Amino acid sequence: METVSENRCFGGTQGVYTHTSSACACDMTFGLFLPEAAEDGPVPVLWYLSGLTCTHENAMTKAGAQAWAAEEGIALIFPDTSPRGEGVADDEAYDLGQGAGFYVNATKAPWSAHFKMWDYMAEELPKLVFENFAIDPERQGITGHSMGGHGALTLAMNLPGRFRSVSAFAPIANPTESDWGRKQLGAYLGDDTAKWAAHDATLLMRKKGFDGPVLVDQGSDDQFFDLLKPAALSEAIATRGQEATVRMQKGYDHSYFFVSTFMEDHVAFHADALYAE
Repeated sequence: METVSENRCFGGTQGVYTHTSSACACDMTFGLFLPEAAEDGPVPVLWYLSGLTCTHENAMTKAGAQAWAAEEGIALIFPDTSPRGEGVADDEAYDLGQGAGFYVNATKAPWSAHFKMWDYMAEELPKLVFENFAIDPERQGITGHSMGGHGALTLAMNLPGRFRSVSAFAPIANPTESDWGRKQLGAYLGDDTAKWAAHDATLLMRKKGFDGPVLVDQGSDDQFFDLLKPAALSEAIATRGQEATVRMQKGYDHSYFFVSTFMEDHVAFHADALYAE
């Protein structure tokens, strides 16, 4: 692991680091904010997964999360959204290939050589950060925006006991029934739709649910509303009786203006769970 940059930030340190990933077979970059509290010992952590076209940088610079995380004494991790670099498969469309990993392990060529984002997020990157930074692996929460909200919800429900809390901003909630999902899951995993189910938050909510609190915010004026399918997830939550808060935010769109507006709420939500005895 190499340090790209480290900057003082709200009393703590905002770092950017790069490392060679065995899962993705390329160099990967991530951002990590460590609050001042980490100087005294391991702190809880909130993972933030970004959406289509994003890198580790978008949320790190636009979401305003560090101020609230510093107050709560929580670390923040901002992974990249896909493998990158020379020799890594890509597509001319913005919603497939580099910047659009969808947090799955691709099994179809040409994606299968590098696009192992599930293994990277579930195993490799956590191991790396827990070995190198003052972060408590027993106190993890996860959140994300759009494609990252999809990733946060599916990781949380597929890894029971890993995360104490999960939240999402305008998640791709039902990808098996959306053009934002069917295209990518078909490309990465093939035509057998049974293999897609493990990566659909609505289907997972119906089948498994989450063993902790859930918070979802969705803008009513989101330009991608029909692709996100929020109603399907809300119905699954209600049918299951899941401990969850789902909020429709009037007038908000899909941008980081929306995300940053409600970031304080999400960090506080996770802090309640991460510091609960």
